[in-house]
Amino acid sequence: MKLKNPFILAPMANYSDLAFRLLCRKYGASLAYTEQVSAIALSKENRKTLSMIKTCREDKPISLQLSGRDKETLLKVIKKYEENYDYIDLNFGCPSKKIVNCGYGSALLKEKEYVGELLEYLSSNMKRPLTIKMRSGFKRNESLELVKIMEDYVDAIAIHARTREQGYTGKADWNIIKEVKENVSIPIIGNGDITSPEKAVEMLEYTKCDYVMIGRAALGNPFIFEQCNDYHKNEKYKKYSLEEKKEIFFDYYKLLKKYDLLNLGLFKGQALEFFKGYKGSKEVKSKIVVSRDINEIIEIVKSF
Repeated sequence: MKLKNPFILAPMANYSDLAFRLLCRKYGASLAYTEQVSAIALSKENRKTLSMIKTCREDKPISLQLSGRDKETLLKVIKKYEENYDYIDLNFGCPSKKIVNCGYGSALLKEKEYVGELLEYLSSNMKRPLTIKMRSGFKRNESLELVKIMEDYVDAIAIHARTREQGYTGKADWNIIKEVKENVSIPIIGNGDITSPEKAVEMLEYTKCDYVMIGRAALGNPFIFEQCNDYHKNEKYKKYSLEEKKEIFFDYYKLLKKYDLLNLGLFKGQALEFFKGYKGSKEVKSKIVVSRDINEIIEIVKSF
């Protein structure tokens, strides 16, 4: 894995659509992922799932993130779709109870022997590079032991430095990422508690990881990738005004329309993320929450 800069857009449920990925790429994201999709649903060509993996020529490099545990189902899906993607990523990190109860996501971290078998089977039968996104363990930190099992079969591993049991609470332990990076030869992507360009560069320098994955901090804030790159190079970065954010939000709207991805729930969610934290934003939030169509949201944003 060799990317043009160290800052990567994380896969995020309901947000990592093609339009948002393209917007983040415009501001410097060096790699983006589809949101996590079920290998079973994709094998059945579920319409909603197919829309979630929509990509285009400008959406490069792109990683298809899959959840699943059955070797044959995963390989069938990979062989069918891998030509359209630069990387195939397996999700070993999702803490969702629904996912874990199916034996997917972070549940696989409890099955070390099977993980090795699964990765050996897939990597020896596919063309594209295979990567992993994982938690540091299920109930306790076992990241180094897990990565040692994985590293012969994959091209990079993203580590969210929390256990599954932590969910999104508590503090991400960057020492876990540091320890893994010191003991393996493949690229390591650090993830967890990146809230600003300063934090992104701090993680790079402290853990010596190869790349930093940015998730929630990019919501409503796609230019964080530009800011991270500028801060990494020059220790300063541009801050965007409300009017500039409104302009970027409408760019996002145009991309959603272009790729037929507009839906009211997603558009509301992104509008709320884009305009929080400003004077008067509480009133705007109240209006957006009760809005009944997309045009109404556009008018609310215009008048803010």
